[in-house]
Amino acid sequence: MAYWVYILQSEVDGSFYIGSTRDVCERIQRHNDGRSRYTKTKRPWKLVYKEVFPDRSSAVKREAEIKRKKKRTAVESLARPFHP
Repeated sequence: MAYWVYILQSEVDGSFYIGSTRDVCERIQRHNDGRSRYTKTKRPWKLVYKEVFPDRSSAVKREAEIKRKKKRTAVESLARPFHP
């Protein structure tokens, strides 16, 4: 089964959230339903980027790589050309 790395953007303040999951649609719904402590206060969220990986290990490595970039511009550069 495929795993995904995804980036969400808050429609409230423009902040980003980076995560990984097996089911992107279900995970976004959980974020928007307020079932994730970190993202609860910044709802609603929209998907701005996603990548598919063959296994969880690869997805988690890529998630960590994106998170290490720290600069908002690095995340924005990924999100900019994306069309869900």
